[in-house]
Order: sequence, then structure tokens, then C-alpha cells
Amino acid sequence: MKENTLLVIVGPTAVGKTSVAIEIAQHLGTEIISCDSRQVYREMRIGTARPSDEQLTQIKHHFIACKSVYDYYNASMFEIEVLELLQKIFKIHNTVLMVGGSGLYIDAVCKGIDDLPTIEPEIRENILKRYNENGIESIRQELLKIDPEYCRNADIRNPKRIFKALEVFYMTGKPYSTFLTKPQKERNFNIVKIGLNRERKELYNIIDKRVDMMMKEGLLEEVKGLVNAHHLNALNTVGYKELFDYVDGSIELQEAINLIKQNTRRYAKRQITWFNRDKEIKWFNPEDKKEIFDFVLQNILKQKPR
Repeated sequence: MKENTLLVIVGPTAVGKTSVAIEIAQHLGTEIISCDSRQVYREMRIGTARPSDEQLTQIKHHFIACKSVYDYYNASMFEIEVLELLQKIFKIHNTVLMVGGSGLYIDAVCKGIDDLPTIEPEIRENILKRYNENGIESIRQELLKIDPEYCRNADIRNPKRIFKALEVFYMTGKPYSTFLTKPQKERNFNIVKIGLNRERKELYNIIDKRVDMMMKEGLLEEVKGLVNAHHLNALNTVGYKELFDYVDGSIELQEAINLIKQNTRRYAKRQITWFNRDKEIKWFNPEDKKEIFDFVLQNILKQKPR
């Protein structure tokens, strides 16, 4: 029987993962690994809803503000770094929490991504140039010819998804989908997954309020400070790309704010769709603390060696 357990807490943006995770981590006396593909960047504090300073002092967090937007980073690199970290933490704690909403990053740790390559800057720049000159439809059609299997399952309205798939193909000569369908890698620890979700109207109301709070906290100023880096992939993100359009005069501020809310709601919907494919996830409303704690304790204890 495996001795250690990774407790994974997933769910859509703004659902309340952080506060629930901190309570569980405090109860178990352990640490939290953040699994958010944007909270890793130190320059993106407000727009990524990074845990507050107070929350970060309550429990030791990892993979928060540990990279720069100027650093190249991907799910395969995250997998390697998290697995190395887990072996260190498991020497101290039998259970570790991993919390976030980035489905590909979560799957990378739990199931493995087969050695996605580091992409040469010239390849990325060439794809970006074609996108800027000819628009998203041109690179979408390119990907449909190269990797129809990936296009059947991915959100190919999202430029980031298209960029990633094209980058991998031109770097390796192999379709991106072939990297995602290999047999699941064996892990030397147990994995228990819980998902948090709310009634859709309630979640959308929370998202809208959080966007308003981000604006009050200075999101626009944060974005203005990153204008010279707006072309970087890390910043092709909800909350940033809309305000970049405002800063360059393409749209009015209120329109940008409305778009952030709309696009965040769409992102939450895509996250839920992604996680619903994973039948190992046990779902809860984040307000149902007793049920969550009972499930966690029962499953953590069940995994312990006799």
C-alpha cells in the first residue's frame, strides 16, 4: 500500500477553493501546492486572484509568484518540479494538498504528460507572427489539418490552445494529441480528488463581484505596468488582454470590465466541462464543510498503511 496521499482540490475560478483548502491544510497540518498556470507569475497578482498575504501566512504555499512572465513555462515543466517537491514534502507530511483550476497542469501531475518539449523562441515567434498578420482563423485551419484529433476535444476558439498545439507539432513533428493520450504514468503516492462547485447563477454573481473588487484593488494599474510585455503568452489571459485593449484605445473602460466578467464566466464554464470528464472527482458545494471534511478524513485514513 502506498504511504502518502496527494489531496487534489479542483473547481472553477472564484468558487472558493483557496479558503476551503487552507482549512483542510490547517486541520491536517500540511502544505499547499498551487496548481494555477497564472498564479505562478510574480507580476500578475491582482488579475489572477492570488491568495492574500494573510492567507499565504496561514499555510505554506508553493508555486505562487515563483516565475516571471518573461520565463517560458509549461505543464510538463510543472509536472517535473511538483513531483520533485512532493518527494521532499512527503518526508515531513503523509498528505499534501494541491489546489487549483488549471486542468492541464492538474492532469500533468496526476496522470503525466509525456515529455513535452521546450519550444524554441523562433517557432513561437513565427506562429505569433502568422496569427497577428492573418488572424486566428488561419492558424485554426492549420491546426485542423495537422491535428484533427486534438481539435475534436479542445477549445480551438482559444488562441493559447492553438499556439500550444502548433508549437509542439513544429518542434517535434508529432501531433500534440499524441502527447496527451499515452498510458497514465504510475505515481508512488495515492491521489484523492474533490471538486468544488456552486449553482451557476451564484458562481457568476461571485465572479462579477470579484472583477469589481479587482478593479478597486488596482488591476488597471497592474496591467499598465505590463504593457511592454503584453505580447507574452502569460499575459494572453482574461483580465489582462481586455484591459490591454482599453489601454491601447481599442475599447472603453466599461466595455473592458464587462468583457472581463463575460470571459471569466466562459472560462469557468470550460473549467467545469474539463473536470466533469474526470470520474475520480467527488463534488461538493464549498459551503458544505462538514461533508467535505468527513470525505477527506475518511479517504485519507483509508489510504494509510495498516
